[in-house]
Amino acid sequence: MSLYAIGDLHLALGAPEKNMELFGGRWQGYVDKIRRGFSLLTEDDVCVVCGDFCWAMDLETALPDFRFLQELPGKKLMVKGNHDYWWTTAAKMNAFFRENGLDTISLLHNCSVAWGDLALCGTRGWFFEEETGTAHDEKVLRREIGRLETSLREGGEGEKLAFLHYPPIYQQYTCPGILDALQSFGVKECYYGHVHGNGCRSAFQGERDGIRYRLVSADYLDFFPLKIR
Repeated sequence: MSLYAIGDLHLALGAPEKNMELFGGRWQGYVDKIRRGFSLLTEDDVCVVCGDFCWAMDLETALPDFRFLQELPGKKLMVKGNHDYWWTTAAKMNAFFRENGLDTISLLHNCSVAWGDLALCGTRGWFFEEETGTAHDEKVLRREIGRLETSLREGGEGEKLAFLHYPPIYQQYTCPGILDALQSFGVKECYYGHVHGNGCRSAFQGERDGIRYRLVSADYLDFFPLKIR
């Protein structure tokens, strides 16, 4: 049994006008590449999907994308991304999964999930620049910090891995509230997505203040989920 992470699949089976093949490059044939990447997993493996799963605006439109994910090997834990417009309440999403037989898919949101001796924790995160950020941005960030703290607290006293959509460090930007939460709960590893294309060159990867960071955007990984354990 292995643990993987990947973000930003940006599926568009239910919203073909958003198909990422329009961007060319690594996105050409990306649905087949996702299928190829997940073929390395077994049914007992777990993969955390770090946000931006698909472009659909609601759950019904997202159903073809969820059915595609359902048929891929392994169990999938979903973290919210900034483009996951289909995302609604946990109760509605869990009911939707049950009603449609999506039993390999569950949420990593306001909770933690045990994987062996590890606690898997996560939330979307947010960008907020004090000089240019709005009151709305600040409110969203406070909520995301609270969700991360809730997830980490539920993880208990053991080792915790954090999964975010937004990077808490990028070029000269840092998100103190998110970083403080990771430090306070003793997190040693953090995985994030959101960054694409040429921006991947500027993504922070490596260790800072005792925490190792790793970018897991699908196009950066060439659509192969990253094996963590």
